[in-house]
Amino acid sequence: RNLQTMERSRNMIVLLFFAALCCAQDQPDPNDFPEGFIWGAATAAYQIEGAYKQDGKGLNIWDIFTHEPGKTAGGQTGDVADNHYNKVPEDINLIQQSGIQAYRMSIAWSRILPNGTGEVNPLGIAHYVNEMKALLSIGVEPVVTLYHWDMPQYLLDNYNGWVNTSVGDLFVNYADICFREFGPYVKRWLTFNEPWTFCWQGYGLGINAPGRCSNRTFCYAGDSSVEPYQCSHTILLAHAKTVKLYREKYALSQGGQIGLTLNCE
Repeated sequence: RNLQTMERSRNMIVLLFFAALCCAQDQPDPNDFPEGFIWGAATAAYQIEGAYKQDGKGLNIWDIFTHEPGKTAGGQTGDVADNHYNKVPEDINLIQQSGIQAYRMSIAWSRILPNGTGEVNPLGIAHYVNEMKALLSIGVEPVVTLYHWDMPQYLLDNYNGWVNTSVGDLFVNYADICFREFGPYVKRWLTFNEPWTFCWQGYGLGINAPGRCSNRTFCYAGDSSVEPYQCSHTILLAHAKTVKLYREKYALSQGGQIGLTLNCE
């Protein structure tokens, strides 16, 4: 008991030391940032758009996953979310008031291609064009993520999602459509948001969509020892092919850049 008490005391002392150290630091001054630093904010389509069956949008893996009992806290879904899809003018006004210079947004793959492949949904194209034009009209640069975790459900049902390299090729086709339609308004592209997270948590732990893992008491299908690595392999190939496509076909005429978003935890 004495050892436990000493350990708790030591941990508290360390915690207080770091708290005091943080409080002693000066508040960051925007003028201390290098010239050209861009202040911005970020969202993801599924997190804010809502309108999950509106204007020809197809279902995505989060639409299905969040409707499964026990998968989210309180059974919450993104069916409505912030209803951004129907409130773009109001949200653009809020963005303008914030004073940011860039707005990172993602495109819902199933809003452009309801099944992830096949016919393009013109209403989806029009929605994002209008949003990007509105951002530019207030002097805010749209920074676009092509994939922020919301794969069309059709590709999971028929291809098993990212464990199938064919889906990577379908992603390149989707990206090509986005570059063609939105390229005049976008100078900074991101292929994938945090692949480690959606490969491991979606195909290893099963706690994120599509909810695949080896534990059959929690996941309906999947193999945690293999699928996260297959997912990662497909993403690397798709990223490389997409970057190559953009640089060879669009970068010069559109004057843009392309990369991806990685998390390091």
